[in-house]
Amino acid sequence: MERRAKIIATLGPSSGNEEILRKLILEGLDIVRLNFSHGSHENHLQSIELVRKLSKELHKPITILQDLQGPKLRVGKLPPEGIQLVKDQTVALTPEDVDEPLDMADSATLTLPLDVPNLARSVNPKDRILLDDGHLELEVINVVEDTVFAKVVLGGILTSNKGVNLPGTDLKIPGFTEKDKEDLEFGLKNGIDAVAISFVSGPEDVVRVKDAIREIAPYRIPPTVIAKMERPQAIEKLEEILDVTDGVMVARGDLAVETSPACVPIFQKKIIDSAYKKAKFVVTATQMLDSMINSPRPTRAEASDVANAILDGSDAVMLSGETAVGKYPLEVISMMVSIIKEAEANYHHWGYIKRHPLDQTHDDAVALTRAAGDLAFDRDVAYIAVLTQSGKTALLMSKVRPKVPILAFTPEIETFRMLSLFWGVKPYQVPHATTIEDMVAFVEEAIIASNPIQNGQQIIFVSGLPIGDMRPPNFLLLHTIGKK
Repeated sequence: MERRAKIIATLGPSSGNEEILRKLILEGLDIVRLNFSHGSHENHLQSIELVRKLSKELHKPITILQDLQGPKLRVGKLPPEGIQLVKDQTVALTPEDVDEPLDMADSATLTLPLDVPNLARSVNPKDRILLDDGHLELEVINVVEDTVFAKVVLGGILTSNKGVNLPGTDLKIPGFTEKDKEDLEFGLKNGIDAVAISFVSGPEDVVRVKDAIREIAPYRIPPTVIAKMERPQAIEKLEEILDVTDGVMVARGDLAVETSPACVPIFQKKIIDSAYKKAKFVVTATQMLDSMINSPRPTRAEASDVANAILDGSDAVMLSGETAVGKYPLEVISMMVSIIKEAEANYHHWGYIKRHPLDQTHDDAVALTRAAGDLAFDRDVAYIAVLTQSGKTALLMSKVRPKVPILAFTPEIETFRMLSLFWGVKPYQVPHATTIEDMVAFVEEAIIASNPIQNGQQIIFVSGLPIGDMRPPNFLLLHTIGKK
């Protein structure tokens, strides 16, 4: 059985050269993630060009996911060796970037520069401030003008540029920064296929990015927009976010820091379930095979984690440091493929998602894709062939979880490259068709050329009519190969 769930891998020093990336693609990589928290536009352009070159050479469409940095909150400049924070010590948090820690009025108070806009206007006494992914913790004592005084709750060594999290705090800063807009413009100019938005707080953050996409590139098929769920505010507004986004990412790293590690497994199930019911793409991410950064084998807990993400209903799973900076990027992809295949082989028994839980019972497009899934169960059907302009019909079909492969056909190059995101979807680029007869001929020729199928076997066509128009699916055809 072919693997259905897709694999996203982050490019970095361990995977960015041509030889390694070629091997990763051959091993099973479907989507390349470019992390715009790091690297220059020049570096990312080289990566985009390399992915396109290898995709063409290997005859395998690879989706490029641009992950925007978002509003990064960081510690300012500290001495190279860092500073020691001691439990119950008082620190003064200032917006100024100083060359080294300075003593305040009394020697027990240390000045700590934070690059956090509007910090003093955003926090109150008793609020928590987490540093370095939660390894260090402060509690706000009081605020004096632009300075926040806090007590050290969890101490340790703190170095420059470490991340800052403020759980439960409504920071008065935009989620879509000027840097994000510049990066997005670069990405759209160079043909990225999907965009992930960091630190989403509500639906307005997604709408802002979609508006920017329309403004920057009004004439292209828009990329898939993915909202990263990593703040408690996003969990509270999950349904509203799902109404406007194309997909969501369970970004478990910051989500655990902003809430609690104990909450993350339940949040993961809630996000995946809600995304499934609204027919939205969902990816599970962060530390999936984290130990393989330094080890050729995962822990048993990691293997269970990946399998359960698949059984929960994830469309894709994502690797970060494992492929970006890890010692064993090829082994990581191979292991991910093996775990996914094993989980999918037992999905009928242990999988959480049932075939028809989609909420949109009033939606004709959902009803039609459901009908195609039912027909595939009832008949001896080899494939479901979806004709799509924007990719949305292919996504809907993938959420039905049919028992047969989904072959998605499109004349649009942007859509062709995007389709590798979706569960169970194999993309094809075909000429524009204007009649049903042309559509059947183009699809049948492509299927026979690249898939095991014989005369007399059946395929299901799902499309919108009139053929060639960009509209939701409203047409279903059961076609027998070789029959005129």
